[in-house]
This record gives sequence, C-alpha cells and structure tokens, in this order.
Amino acid sequence: MNFLAASFSCSIWTSEACTDCNAVLKGLQPIFQQQRMTETIHSWEDHGYLATYTNKNGSFATLRIYPHGLVSVDLQSYNDDMKGRDKIDHILNKIEERMKELFQGSIKRVKRLPAIVRGDAIDRYWPTADGRLVEYDIDEVVYDEDSSFQNIKILHSKQFGNILILSGDVNLAESDLAYTKAIMGSGKEDYTGKEVLILGGGDGGILYEIVKLKPKMVTMVEIDQLVIDGCRKYMRKTCGDVLDNLKGECYQVLIEDCIPVLKRYAKEGRKFDYVINDLTAVPISTSPEEDSTWEFLRLILDLSMKVLKQDGKYFTQGNCINLTEALTLYEEQLGKLYCPVEFSKEVVCVPSYMELWVFYTVWKKRTEI
Repeated sequence: MNFLAASFSCSIWTSEACTDCNAVLKGLQPIFQQQRMTETIHSWEDHGYLATYTNKNGSFATLRIYPHGLVSVDLQSYNDDMKGRDKIDHILNKIEERMKELFQGSIKRVKRLPAIVRGDAIDRYWPTADGRLVEYDIDEVVYDEDSSFQNIKILHSKQFGNILILSGDVNLAESDLAYTKAIMGSGKEDYTGKEVLILGGGDGGILYEIVKLKPKMVTMVEIDQLVIDGCRKYMRKTCGDVLDNLKGECYQVLIEDCIPVLKRYAKEGRKFDYVINDLTAVPISTSPEEDSTWEFLRLILDLSMKVLKQDGKYFTQGNCINLTEALTLYEEQLGKLYCPVEFSKEVVCVPSYMELWVFYTVWKKRTEI
C-alpha cells in the first residue's frame, strides 16, 4: 500500500491589521475543535499567534495569525487514497467563511495552493533553473538507472512525452525539438558536407537532426553509455534510430570523456566546421573563481576554439533568461579565451523547461588584413 502525504495551503490577506489577533484565533478555533483536533498555541507579544492542530488519523494543521493582516493555514492529510481532500476543502471553506464574518467585507485577497503530494512512487516536482517549483503531469517512471557519473531518469509526461532527467536536472523531453533546433543554429546553417563535433548529446536529438542534413562526418562524444542505452529505447521520438549503432555512414559516437578527446584533436590539428556543446548549462553560481563547473566550462571553451575552423561556429546553451548575472559572467568568460571571439544569443521557449532559455553562437573574431 502506498501511503501519501498531501499538504494544502490557504492564505488570507485583510485590508486592515489584525489589531486583535486573539479575536481571530477564538473565531477560528471552533472549526478545528469540530474535527476533534488537539490544539497547541504559541503566542508572541508583537508577532501574533501560531496554533497547531493534530488528529488521531495522522493529519495536522498549522494556523498562523500575523498582526499585519495575514492569516495562513496549512493542512496535511495522510492516507492511501487521498480521500481526505474533500474534508480538507470543507475545512478551508469554513475558514474563509468565518474570516469574512470576522472582517465584514475587508478581506483583500484569498489564495489557495494546489496540494503538494509527498511519498508518491512518482516524483512530479522538479525545480526550474531559477529555483521555482514546477509540478509536471508525470504518470510513469520509464527508466531509472545510476551510472558511474549520474542518476538517469526518463519519466513520462502526458503533455511532453518522455522526459530525460539527469541527477535531478530536466534535460530534454520528446516535445523539445525547439531546444535541438536552437543549439544547431535555428535553421540558419548549412551542414551539407561539413565536419561537426557534438560534445555530450547522449539523448541523440542533435545527432539525429544533423544526420538528416547530409554532413560529411559528425563525431559525437558522450561519456555515459547508460544515457545512450536509455534514450535509444525510450526517447526514439527524439533520437530516431541513430543510437541503434555507434557508427553510421556519416557519424560516429565515441563513449569517452570529451576533454581528452578535445586535447587529442587539438594536438593532431584536427578542425571542425561546427562544435556543438550540449554538456551542461551555464553554472548558476556567480563565483567563477570558486566553482569548479566554471573551470570546466572555460576549459571546454578554450579547447573547442582550438579545434574550430577559423570560419567555424560554436553553439551552446546558456541558461534560463532570468539568471542574468550568471549569463553576464559567462559572456565575460568569452573575453578571456586564448583567442578573441564574438558571440550572439537567442532566446527560445523550450516546452518542458517551462521557462525561456538562452542559446549562444560563438565564433573566432575575424582579423583585419
């Protein structure tokens, strides 16, 4: 039996301060007493009341009354079939009605939040890059494996299809062709007869789309075989059949760490028309000197420039458009490479991210003759 805990929240703002918090508490107490809940009250001279109510069935509630006019209620139900929701809705309705009676039309705003469910077999909650919590319509765990590098999940969403999630980070859904197109240059590039290097990209989406465009050769370097295994089986709307074999007429997939590969190519003098970095987003940390992810990012940038043709292009994702400080720091890193570069950026809506995402195009600065 799968026992679930669901948290329900309601906040009520009044247009006037609760000059008598005790009166509000006394007005709401009967609602909880009718449910035969045990009450504990904490009070502060200038900060109102906190009342907790517990029930023998494991459910409980917290009532917080602030002197500036905010009353918040949180209720948690604990059961196996969520039948307690109707009962909680009834309690919240009674609280709203009583508050309207107490304040006689001076209620400014009432806000109820959907229930947050804990303990379910399927995790529906995943954060956006800028720290907001999103509840996805996930109904199935399709794939869940731990590799030497990361946890790999593929979850099914009713809206977005299967979603690849790496160590808690939403990477790509079957709905996210917009991501793949953006990191390839948004349809503005001619890949015919070109040499392309993909760093990462284990979902196969970039490789699948570029192969259609008749390149000379695409080399994809992905460190994690288990990502490829999962996506080959469960992300076929994204990768098609390109991951069925690690070699094709115009592509090869290397299961390796990309840094030694880049260093080897640089030493050999090998050059590419396009380098597509699909390894990681720009770090959220705003301390480049202290964060090892920034060091990794700078190393990848420098090595990529060394294997990029003079007229070639480097494509990569940035991060959420709201992370302006992190994006600015990334652009500052571009000015610290071994060779001068220029860049442009594009903002794209990636469906499963539920936020706007920034993509960069970087190229070597043309020297004046």
